[in-house]
Amino acid sequence: MQARLDQSRTMKLLSSAPTVGALVELCEQNYRLVLSLAPDLVAFSGLQRSQPHGTAALHLHVLEQTSYTTLVRLTHLFVHDGRPDPDPDIHLRLYHDACQSEVISLRQSILPLERLYHHPGLEQKWRANQFLSRWLQFCLLQGHQFRGRSASTTSRARSADPVPA
Repeated sequence: MQARLDQSRTMKLLSSAPTVGALVELCEQNYRLVLSLAPDLVAFSGLQRSQPHGTAALHLHVLEQTSYTTLVRLTHLFVHDGRPDPDPDIHLRLYHDACQSEVISLRQSILPLERLYHHPGLEQKWRANQFLSRWLQFCLLQGHQFRGRSASTTSRARSADPVPA
């Protein structure tokens, strides 16, 4: 399922003030962006990796798959001092029946958000979802996409790039 995104609507949404209605719309937008990255997400299990030439690897780890939801971890994985450093590091729950995404946890050092995402109110949820939207758009512009390769093949082929939990 390829999502068609209206760029002018997206920019208007990202620049608007946080309201519950705008947040719901942004969560719908983020859901579509995730499915643009991983069109076959409901069929995935385990770890997937995308790395178009000249880009940082993007890791998608399906943590839980149920009839109506998918819990994923999405991260770029960098190595500093020989240790893996995921940044940004986002856990998302995708609600397939409602076509919504929910940021469960967010750690990042790129933008001036809280470094660690704790039980947020409307403003924090808005900022986290704005960050997610911009990051997903950036990943799509770089050419990232996850296709239905088997998780075991992906994990074995990239065992040198562990994604810590």
